[in-house]
Amino acid sequence: MSNTSDRASSATVLTTNSIRPFRIDVPEANLADLRERLARTHWPDELPGVGWRYGVPLGYLRELAEYWRTSYDWRKYEAELNGFPQFTTEIDGAKVHFLHVRSAEPEAMPLILTHGWPGSIVEFLDVIGPLTDPRAHGGDPADAFHLVIPSMPGYGFSGPTHEAGWTTARVAKAWAELMRRLGYARYGAQGGDWGAFVSPELGRIDPDHVAGVHVNAATIGFIPYGPVPPDEVATFTEVEKTRLTRLGNFMAEMNGYFQIQATRPQTIAYGLSDSPVGLLAWIVEKFKEWTDSAADLPEAAVDRDRMLTNVMLYWLTGTAGSSARLYYENMHAASWGQQPGTTPTGVAVFAEDIAIRRYGERGNNIVRWSEFDRGGHFAAMEVPELLIGDVRDFFRPLR
Repeated sequence: MSNTSDRASSATVLTTNSIRPFRIDVPEANLADLRERLARTHWPDELPGVGWRYGVPLGYLRELAEYWRTSYDWRKYEAELNGFPQFTTEIDGAKVHFLHVRSAEPEAMPLILTHGWPGSIVEFLDVIGPLTDPRAHGGDPADAFHLVIPSMPGYGFSGPTHEAGWTTARVAKAWAELMRRLGYARYGAQGGDWGAFVSPELGRIDPDHVAGVHVNAATIGFIPYGPVPPDEVATFTEVEKTRLTRLGNFMAEMNGYFQIQATRPQTIAYGLSDSPVGLLAWIVEKFKEWTDSAADLPEAAVDRDRMLTNVMLYWLTGTAGSSARLYYENMHAASWGQQPGTTPTGVAVFAEDIAIRRYGERGNNIVRWSEFDRGGHFAAMEVPELLIGDVRDFFRPLR
């Protein structure tokens, strides 16, 4: 595994513009250290009967941490990840790790998938097979894609960034270079969360090569900035009013992580980098709050081992702090909002999302808007079949 922190090691040395094969091989000592830290957790107290209102419940987290320590099998999921071709390259001074899974179908369309926070390439594991090999998954071979799935700079096996300025716009420029380096003259872009910001920006900066952009978990650019005047609210549909209410609840009750990471990412990095339970709570809370979960457990929406594998990519690579810096960089950039784009854009809106079409149309050329009555922020993990179908339908006329 490439050297992204003191928890990872490799002899691989990158040279500018080179693309090197990559294989994950976490030293056993790193896994033993994780188990030791979990066993020595200094647990806080908790008020009785508060559930999730004050944050992640103590009883739930203790049980999950014990499962992580004694039952979760990293080697199984390391092998699953290593089942896909992986590479690293250097772009704009940063290391970029990526999966590159080519389809056997000769007319497959290149597609770059971008994750967000607190996600990773793990989000896409259940969609790789159906998107690259629809023939084997009950689909039409004409819908096949060649997939490029990068870890954003500062995330996962790309490792920490080493200079300021890594905004989503800079990530988009890196993706344009990555696709050029891979020889793809025409391609699509898809993403959720930060990926729903990077992907449209990629369409803006590389319009001659990006055939279309598809997003889910869309936020910035798809929601109102500031209070909505009552006369405008009066024109909202019931669905839009529900999403506006959900947005208001998010800003009032669920936005603390954003403010911390956008203002003091270095301060929170100490706890997240030193305590696996602290990191677990910081991330798992989002899997509970942002998913379409019928119960007060994130596992009702996302498989427990998938969720822990996603957490492992932050822990093993020491990127909890550098991933948080993306919030700071964007909030302190000269321009936070998106400029209008002309690239054909498709938007998949799942049950727990907050995107409102009238706001998205101000900066995007939306040609497809799909509404789903289930699924949430992590659609590729929660309802992969719905996301796969919408991606196929959107890109079909753009091939």
